Amino acid sequence: MSFENMGLLPEIITGVKAQGYLEPTPIQEQAIPVILKGRDILARAQTGTGKTAAFTLPLLQILSNKEHTAGRLPRALILTPTRELAAQVGKSVETYGGGLRLRSSIIFGGVGITPQIGRLRKGVDIVIGTPGRLLDLAGRKALDLSRLEVLILDEADRMLDMGFIHDIRKIIRMVPKQRQTLFFSATYTKEIKALADTILNKPELVEVAQDNSAAETVSHSVYRVPKSRKRELISHLIKEGDWNQVLIFTKTKHGANRLAKQLDLDGITATAIHGNKSQSARTRALANFKACKVRALVATDIAARGLDIDRLPHVVNYELSHVPEDYVHRIGRTGRAGLSGDAISLVSDEEIKLLHAIERLIKKDIEVKLIKGFSKPKIVTDNGRNSKPDSYNRRSHREHKGGVRGNKSGGFSGGGGGGRHRRTP
Repeated sequence: MSFENMGLLPEIITGVKAQGYLEPTPIQEQAIPVILKGRDILARAQTGTGKTAAFTLPLLQILSNKEHTAGRLPRALILTPTRELAAQVGKSVETYGGGLRLRSSIIFGGVGITPQIGRLRKGVDIVIGTPGRLLDLAGRKALDLSRLEVLILDEADRMLDMGFIHDIRKIIRMVPKQRQTLFFSATYTKEIKALADTILNKPELVEVAQDNSAAETVSHSVYRVPKSRKRELISHLIKEGDWNQVLIFTKTKHGANRLAKQLDLDGITATAIHGNKSQSARTRALANFKACKVRALVATDIAARGLDIDRLPHVVNYELSHVPEDYVHRIGRTGRAGLSGDAISLVSDEEIKLLHAIERLIKKDIEVKLIKGFSKPKIVTDNGRNSKPDSYNRRSHREHKGGVRGNKSGGFSGGGGGGRHRRTP
């Protein structure tokens, strides 16, 4: 299967090839023909599988081929959970649709609303935005969705996690019942199924990965380390491994700020990104990280959802989330589109139960590495008592002999890297 024999317009194919993409990914190969037929779709795919192009390319084709009867009102709406994802999707729409006479606008909070109102009044075909700001504009009578032809929900599971279910239902009531709806989610929970059942019309199911599966190109590892020494360990890994780009996850906004400052004091350029940052600050931080002007980007789960960073080699879980599924979303930032990457977790005794929950979820034992001077040879069991080394530690000792060695000063070493393969949208 190629983009050409999917029947896409030459202008769209030109936009795809200009980005260096030569063949569709599995989600694109399955979803694009269904969407072009006008069918509703329920697609389950992890981040990094090319799902944005899977709905963007056929959407551009549909709007270009159909007679324009909506006047200046939006013909398509793409709902996203975060500002960063809205910006990413909006960029894809502009890139792939550069040769078409379609207008788009990105709408989200954290920036001035007046320019957004101005763009909508001039008329747009495609609106990409987050629920809160869209409802604000609708309440001001600046956004009219009564002539909508296509509705797309991207990362629907994350929108539900963030509490947008009521906002989504309000928006659904604003759009025509006769429409095409495209529903994309990384997971398929009871809540997702309940929402999908109410807004989709005889959808075709498209799946390219099992629930909560992680990309096979990602290498998983755990460093057992006391909580008080995590910052020291991550600084060493970055320096000794000569990492130029690493995305680090913390559980809280305050923790992200604190760690970024500590890394800076260690001589590692770092910046934090989270919900309390202004949109301009978040955009600037991400741009500096992508340009390798900043080596470490410290983020919370919500802020990092939807970040699209080409060839990101390292993701570190500085703290494990209490929600096992977040592990999959976090490490989905690396190993994208066939590229390899490292997913590293720093786990203290208090987080052993969280580690076990993650392993049960992904159905995989994660390799644990002991580091001289920083790790203890015993673990905390599920019942909270100390125990002798189990299979985790036996694997760790073998790894220790095979290359993760302590240095003469009682320090440690470690690192990793990623390769490159074919590019996909």
